[in-house]
Amino acid sequence: MYSDLAYLIVGLPVLAFVLCLFFGWHLPRGGGFITVLATLGAFIISFGIFQEIYPGEIVHQSMRWFGDFNVGILIDPLSLVMLLMVSFVVTLIHIYGNGYMNGDPGAARYFAEAALFSAAMLGLVYADNLLQLFIFWELVGLCSYLLIGFWYRKPSAAAAAKKAFLTTRVGDVMFLAAIIILYNNLANLNITLNPGEYLLQFPVIYAHIAEIPPDQLTLIALGLLGGAVGKSGQFPLHVWLPDAMEGPTTVSAMIHAATMVTAGVFLVARMFPLFYAAPHGLTAVAAVGAFTALFAATMGLTAFDIKRVLAFSTVSQLGFMMAGLGVGAAVGAFAVGVSMFHLIGHSFFKALLFLCAGSVIHAVNTNDLREMGGVGRYMKWTMYTMLIGSLSLAGFPLFTGFYSKDEIIMIAYEYGVMINILPYVFLILAAVLTAIYTFRMWFCVFTGKERSNYGKHESPWIMLGPLVILAVFAFGFGMASQHDFYNYLDSNFEHYEVDFAELGMIGGHVLEEHGAAAEEGEHATAEAEAGHETAAEGEEAEALPLHIQLLPYIVALGGILIAALFYWDRVKKFDPSQVTGDKDPIRKMLLKGYYQHEIMTAWICEGIVYGTALICNMIDIKIVDGWLNWLSAWVMGFAGHVRKVQTGVVQNYVTALMLGVVVLVIAILAIRLATEVGLI
Repeated sequence: MYSDLAYLIVGLPVLAFVLCLFFGWHLPRGGGFITVLATLGAFIISFGIFQEIYPGEIVHQSMRWFGDFNVGILIDPLSLVMLLMVSFVVTLIHIYGNGYMNGDPGAARYFAEAALFSAAMLGLVYADNLLQLFIFWELVGLCSYLLIGFWYRKPSAAAAAKKAFLTTRVGDVMFLAAIIILYNNLANLNITLNPGEYLLQFPVIYAHIAEIPPDQLTLIALGLLGGAVGKSGQFPLHVWLPDAMEGPTTVSAMIHAATMVTAGVFLVARMFPLFYAAPHGLTAVAAVGAFTALFAATMGLTAFDIKRVLAFSTVSQLGFMMAGLGVGAAVGAFAVGVSMFHLIGHSFFKALLFLCAGSVIHAVNTNDLREMGGVGRYMKWTMYTMLIGSLSLAGFPLFTGFYSKDEIIMIAYEYGVMINILPYVFLILAAVLTAIYTFRMWFCVFTGKERSNYGKHESPWIMLGPLVILAVFAFGFGMASQHDFYNYLDSNFEHYEVDFAELGMIGGHVLEEHGAAAEEGEHATAEAEAGHETAAEGEEAEALPLHIQLLPYIVALGGILIAALFYWDRVKKFDPSQVTGDKDPIRKMLLKGYYQHEIMTAWICEGIVYGTALICNMIDIKIVDGWLNWLSAWVMGFAGHVRKVQTGVVQNYVTALMLGVVVLVIAILAIRLATEVGLI
């Protein structure tokens, strides 16, 4: 029954968008309750479909739109967990938004844009073909532009919106190029399509990946990765994400937890078989993800804006997810389940942290950590729920973030043993820094003495309710669902009969030790459900060393202890400014964000853009305009000489005419004579 209503998952938020846009001005709180009901309805339908098809069925509906283009709905394990997460988390954010945006004159416009944003993300998730996914992908980008620049009268908000829009367009162009290359390769295969099928449908793509030349697969994979890098804020296209904090806190929560940034990770997960088959495809994913995880974590150490700290943490955690997919070269499709598990868990605790930050900002009227302190005396609910979110983000044992982050680190170690150890090292360092900057933030906000005058009150329950619900999931989701989640996601590509052994041969994932078995050129990948060890020749793989298994525990606890020694007034032993100094070059570099803005401005904008403009200007003046000026000068000079024959005496004109006739007759006679004697 619910499967027949799948179109309403997107349809309800679209209806909410229309109602809020045209009638929200006349409704209480800008019609925010309509948006809540729409996304709640989407969640109920998604949950109903989950009950109908779990554990071994999928929903696939397709219809012809125009030409050869089909539109359709594909709900498999991968898309279903995303539908549940997006609709659930966004619903809680919208409930919170009814309190947070209360009194804002643009509330109706906000809820209309938020509803469209929700619809675009849900449509992206259950699209059954790559082109349809791209259409919703672009709609997500448009909505993010509108919401980041919601307070458009602020120059910083308008600039941040434009920066996000233009930066993500770079990745989107690469994504579109990948679609074109993929379509061209599939079209050249002369595939016979059954009724209702479309060349870019995911089942069709999966079935014919092995027939595409490896070099083309690599180009397609890199193009898709470029799109994912732009949307998910990975290096070097991450620069827009911290600035996106200029929008309302609820927008930050949506972008960083449930929508937009998760789209890039989802795209790589959806196209994982192609990445697996593309030579060096997963290597690029692992490298980008691991570097981004560490790179962003270092900047989170020195940021003073509470929302920017969380923004850098989002970039870093997305790096973990990307790296988790990239190390799939060692563990196969199991990596999809691991990465998606971290994505789902991250959505809970990151939404919680952003909403807690919004609650604090709502009370103290500042984003600056240096102006906070002692807030926990007056905001007990916010303090304890944010503590749960912080422990989960730091990967503290028994919290949701621990289970997913630990699993990524473990498979990164296996990847390191087989292929390259650097991603594992980068992720370990990033995990340590994550624990430090997370609790630096928490201690600065809730402990110590008050450093400014602010309203000493807790947020209303319409804002606290979502915090409590998210805190429950941030604590217990990982513990309750870990193995069931892996088992469910592991079956995703089985529905399409994807042969990872064959694809692994194309991608060069033939590993003889510590991983997949290889015998006489055949590649086999075995994902173990309890530990994901791979076996060679039917023998069980050795268990991971004890110190490797204990390292994630040590990392989380050690990072929190370091943060306490620097920032918790009860046990504080060190002053960060005395350790590094205000003029310390490393600290200054981190505060400046590795001088990314300066590099973009001075080198790229002024150096490349302005330099190119200067060269073009010189070509325009010296060559284009110069040639035209010379030609016009010559024509004017020639005309000046010709003008002299215009005496006004008729006799002179008649004489010239007759002379011309004589010359013409002589020329004709000369040509005829030359022809007769054979000269011509």
